[in-house]
Amino acid sequence: MLTVYGRATSSNVQAVMWTIAELGLEYERLDYGHKFGGNKTPEFLAMNPNGLVPIVVDGDGPPLFESGAIVRYLSARYGKDPFWPADPAARVVQDVWAEWSKTTLFPALMGQVFGPMVRYRPEERDNKSIGAGVEALKPLARMLDKRLAAAPYIGGEALSFADVFIGHLLYRYYTLEIDRAETPVLDAYYDLLKQRPAYREHVMVSYDSLRPDT
Repeated sequence: MLTVYGRATSSNVQAVMWTIAELGLEYERLDYGHKFGGNKTPEFLAMNPNGLVPIVVDGDGPPLFESGAIVRYLSARYGKDPFWPADPAARVVQDVWAEWSKTTLFPALMGQVFGPMVRYRPEERDNKSIGAGVEALKPLARMLDKRLAAAPYIGGEALSFADVFIGHLLYRYYTLEIDRAETPVLDAYYDLLKQRPAYREHVMVSYDSLRPDT
């Protein structure tokens, strides 16, 4: 039994919850962070000194934090090929894209565009900076479009852990009112993800509560 500490509106919690659902694991999720609070208490900080969500406790195991590490742990322990490729040489090709999503796509989308657009009132936004972020996203979207031209998923014909790293960001990317690059293959990939019940339940979560004055 997994215990997940973290609110449903956190994109990092969503990556973990989507993984859990795809693997069919039993869990209990507890609301922590943002308006729920609770993530700065001594008890929480003893599990994650960063004071951030998510945290996952797997049975009697130690508390785990950092969503990327948690997704890899769950995939390695409970997943099977092709979700978690058994061949390290095949797995690392996908892990390159998983890591790219964390180091490149996530900061560009969430830090430069999503956060400033959603968490600030219109009069508080730096529209020039947001515009630059929107432009910076375009070549990244084209990179994904090119990668996905060879197969429906990041790793090939079936969903894998790498799709979780990238796909959990796409709901926000596609629902923001921004000028997006023309990426028909990436668009089709997002449509494919939306057909998955686990994606709809755990990733396509309204983020209106993150806006100010809500």
